[in-house]
Amino acid sequence: MRITRVECIPVSTPLIKPLVIGTTNITTIDQIVLKVFTDEGHIGIADSGDTSAFYHGETQDSIAGVIATQIAPRILIGEDPTKIEKIVGMMDLLVRDNNHAKSMVDAALHDIKGKAFGVPVYQLLGGKTVDAVDLGFVLMAGPAEQLIVEAKKALDAGFKLIKLKVSPDFEGAVRGAKAVREALGDDMRLMMDVNGMWNYDQSLKYLRRMERENVNLELIEQPMPYWDIEGMARLRQKVGTPIFADESARELQHLKEIIDRRAADGLFIKIQKAGGLLKSQRWLTLARLSGLPVMCGCMPGSGLEAAPAAHLLVADQWASQYVQENCGPLTIHDSFDLDGPLENEVALNAPRYAGGKMYAPEGPGLGIELNDDFIASHMTSGGSTRVVTA
Repeated sequence: MRITRVECIPVSTPLIKPLVIGTTNITTIDQIVLKVFTDEGHIGIADSGDTSAFYHGETQDSIAGVIATQIAPRILIGEDPTKIEKIVGMMDLLVRDNNHAKSMVDAALHDIKGKAFGVPVYQLLGGKTVDAVDLGFVLMAGPAEQLIVEAKKALDAGFKLIKLKVSPDFEGAVRGAKAVREALGDDMRLMMDVNGMWNYDQSLKYLRRMERENVNLELIEQPMPYWDIEGMARLRQKVGTPIFADESARELQHLKEIIDRRAADGLFIKIQKAGGLLKSQRWLTLARLSGLPVMCGCMPGSGLEAAPAAHLLVADQWASQYVQENCGPLTIHDSFDLDGPLENEVALNAPRYAGGKMYAPEGPGLGIELNDDFIASHMTSGGSTRVVTA
């Protein structure tokens, strides 16, 4: 089997409710849908999810550009798509960084391989450890009254913890966390994600205040900039709240530095950040060896964006024991549950979400079907499909 054609399609998916993440306000998911064709009729698909530059430094144009000008012509065309280890090694050799783009190629290759062998991707990753994973629910920054109402709904729907996003109004975010704790009681599992917006002094100030006021955060995610691993290590020795690294924990060398400096109590993985399923398995092995708990986030995205992580999370024993956050499709549809055909996004189906749990798709490969009509009608304005052929 050989790869004969690669397509990068820019798509924009409108959201029912805007997302406030860090300094961004996302009303539309600008994504790339990738198709990898083979001479045996198998087509591997992948979706970038939102390509906000603030997180990865990658955009629709950069992802499509690096795939269309480098990865597809220099590595993929003419290659056997089942040789994923070889292809991932070549991508890392020939293209620096660009893990978001690499992760899409990796996902599409796993999709092809699963379809060719007639098995779900989780079988390629070692088989199921669990039938489903427990989920937490992420609340965007907003007024305390709104956060309390939405948190109650999520907990009633079966989600196991609540994560609060922080807006540039840092004082307001701290007051909001306190209000949520007071309204929902001591047993509710509560965490906060700063997305690296605080400096060392702010992190120390706000964490100590929340500890004094008994906000009782289960953990705080990435309080400081991604590059300040030394600062996180100093902070960790001054506060009692567990610190988890997300933006700081990208490549294996970053994980090693975090571990060596004792800069975090746990780690957040994203498939897009790690560079794909194959590299995520290596990433999780290092976390396991270091005894660090792992939670999995996601990009705001479709059922296709969520599928690779769903397969990984039900397969990987270390990750499967923790609460996860792979909820991108719920963001699009503004829902707590998804179990059936979808409309108004690039996928016709998604991992199943029910009762605060996520189940991986059961079909061959990623188990996702594309909504080609939606893709055709929601091409990004001014964008065009980039095609590479043999």
